[in-house]
Amino acid sequence: MTAILRSVIVAVFGLSLLAQQEPTPPVIIRVPVNIVVVPVTVKDGNGAYVNGLRPQDFRLTDNGQLQDIKVDISYVPISLVVAIQANADTEALLPKIQKIDSMLSQLVVGEQGEIAVLIFDHRIQVLQDFTSDWDKLSQAFKKVNRPGGQSSRMNDAVREAIRMLSQRPPNRRRVILLISETRDKGSESRARQVMLDAQMNNVIIESVNISHWLTTLTRKPDVPRPDPIPPTARPLPAGVPPTPGNVVQVTGGQGTAANFIPVFVEIFRQIKAIFIDNPVEVYTKYTGGQEHFFNTQKGLEQAIARIGEELQNQYIISYNPNNKLESGFHQIQVEVVKDGRLRRDYTIVTRPGYWL
Repeated sequence: MTAILRSVIVAVFGLSLLAQQEPTPPVIIRVPVNIVVVPVTVKDGNGAYVNGLRPQDFRLTDNGQLQDIKVDISYVPISLVVAIQANADTEALLPKIQKIDSMLSQLVVGEQGEIAVLIFDHRIQVLQDFTSDWDKLSQAFKKVNRPGGQSSRMNDAVREAIRMLSQRPPNRRRVILLISETRDKGSESRARQVMLDAQMNNVIIESVNISHWLTTLTRKPDVPRPDPIPPTARPLPAGVPPTPGNVVQVTGGQGTAANFIPVFVEIFRQIKAIFIDNPVEVYTKYTGGQEHFFNTQKGLEQAIARIGEELQNQYIISYNPNNKLESGFHQIQVEVVKDGRLRRDYTIVTRPGYWL
């Protein structure tokens, strides 16, 4: 019995020595180096674009921490995907959209730019891959007048546009121009997936919104059938003020001055209770783009001109965050400090943050 006990003690002692000689390797946590791209538009008190700012005139904080930034003040070529809702609701408006191809090439992307075109209903169809041949672009827009069913897979279409842009060279600005209603009908993708894809690929989403009121007036009457949607599940008519509960759910705060950061955090945490009435508004604000609207041909052309002017006057700030170990939503704040003075009279439009 003593011999057995002695053998066990020797074996345990030997294993202990072996463990000391060959220690367990430490767990290595690899943190990816993320370059955050921040498009910035600066306007003065009169609403005019402020040009001629130098890199040292900008100050950027990430979760309150000052960052070492790079500012591109020269023109960066644009890769643009035009995603158009082409279903039964927008059939009457598609001829108007067909006429904007020359404006996109001249006013939005310019000579160094390239454009791809896709349309969506319950399908997603790429009419033209990226091209700088404006004759090919014109031929693609002639095919836009192909209305389909009632569905509108907007989220899926935006994800496909992001995938297309992810294949473009990293030294190009990646932009989506979404021409659609502001609601999604039938997508498999959710807002969180779209926002993560846009963030990972540094994509800016600009929109020209088609009024649901306008599509209701112009679309062909539906075949009579029982309504599967109860009245309480339908959005409020135009001009009817929402309840305070809806305002809180959509904007994250009271009143008309929306703070979207709580909404972004809820989306990324996948809180199922979040109600997103307008995904387009979320996408544009999150990526640093803006919403535009139109009812007439002239209104559409003015919206395209404004988008082109905005993109041509953007500053592109990029930085490698020095606080990557802070998980969750990172809030970005950009300020202009010109000649040693903080310019509070300037209006700065940029993305509010990102998820890490």
